[in-house]
This record gives sequence, C-alpha cells and structure tokens, in this order.
Amino acid sequence: PGILSGIEVFAAAFRLIDARIEVDRLRRDGAAFEAGDVLARVHGPARGILTAERVALNLVQRMSGIAALTARYVAETAGTRAQVVDTRKTTPGLRSLERQAVRDGGGRNHRRSLSDAVMAKDNHLAVLTAGGHDLASALRAARERMPHTAHLEVEVDRIDQVEAVLAGGADTVMLDNFTVDELRAGVALIAGRAIVEASGGVSLGTVAEIAATGVDVISVGALTHSAPAADIGLDPALMHRVAVI
Repeated sequence: PGILSGIEVFAAAFRLIDARIEVDRLRRDGAAFEAGDVLARVHGPARGILTAERVALNLVQRMSGIAALTARYVAETAGTRAQVVDTRKTTPGLRSLERQAVRDGGGRNHRRSLSDAVMAKDNHLAVLTAGGHDLASALRAARERMPHTAHLEVEVDRIDQVEAVLAGGADTVMLDNFTVDELRAGVALIAGRAIVEASGGVSLGTVAEIAATGVDVISVGALTHSAPAADIGLDPALMHRVAVI
C-alpha cells in the first residue's frame, strides 16, 4: 500500500520516447492505493514502451515512496498544529519532483533555494559571535538590507540565543536538535512572537512527541533523502496483442 505521486511524470516518460504511446491514468497524484491495484494502463508500440519503462518506473517509484513516507509523518502529527515540511536535502536534478511528492503525501515545502528566504544558520551565528558582533544588532542590520517581502529564519542550538534572535527580527526561529523538554521551553519562551520550527533528530518514532510540544513546523530531511522506493511495476502479464515496431 502507498500514496501515488508522479503519474504525470510517468506518462511524460513514455510520451517523450514515442508520441503514439497513451497512458490511461486510473489514479490521481495523492491517491492512496493498496497492493495489487492497477494505477495506469499503457497502450502503444511495444518498442517505445519497453524503452521508456525503466525511467518511467524509477520516477514514479521514487516519488510515490516519498509521498507514502510523508503521509506517515503527517499522520503522526494529527491533532497538533505542527506542519511537516521537507528540506533542501534532495536528489540533484530531482528537487521539483521530490517536493511535489512531499505535497502529494500531505506535507509542505520549505524554501526551495538560498534565494527564497534569508536563513542564518548556527555556523553563521558562530562566526558573528566569534568576531565579537552583537547577535541582535547583526541580524537587525541584515534585516534592514532585506526586501520587505523577504522572510528571515534563524537557527539556534541553545535556548539562551532565542531572545537575541527575536530582538534581531526573526520571523521564524528554528530550534535545532533540541530535546522535547527544550522544545517545550522554547515554544513557551517565544510565545507567539515568531514561527517555531523544530529540526534535527526527527524520526517516525519521535515526530508525534515533537509535534505535541506546540511547535508550528517540523522539518524532516528524511522525507527526501531516506524514503524507500514504492514497489510499482509494469506487469507483463497484462500485456496483450504486443507487436514490436
């Protein structure tokens, strides 16, 4: 069983090889399926079908695996305010497809690239403090150079950094590798002054407890870097009237 994602990509792989190949889509992206369900039927010249088969299946298997894993994370957070989001830990060249798969599984997308939002990570903060800079002042200076439409997210790895980050104008505070008790304390300290994101150490075994702390966002790299491929095949037993052209 799983969640379908990539049916249009599957169809495009055949169409690009031979425009005469037709794909009847029996399920839409985001639809649940059970073992043995037929998701699509492919009609056309056998040579083109067999040429495109592996690429088409690789893509739909990859995307459906991500969608299914995302759906499991989302289910674990039911009843909380937390949104499950992906990260930029994607397969080179496949980011757009993998991010679609996250959405098909009920998750949300984080920033797509470095230009989508300004993110000051722990290494940036370490450089600033090592250089003797006041953290709040440095963030405010960066904020003044940003367009009014831009979003500022700041990653912290200690709770004593939170007040300075808020004073610097952060829209989102990422609490990185915090324990559950530390996350709960961070949410209470921030108290609605910024979006609270939890990141690091998130798994299917921990995500429900993390969501229960009251965080707004949980970012999970595993959605795209560790999802197993779905077991989807092009069944030769269903082939009939085959002619190699």
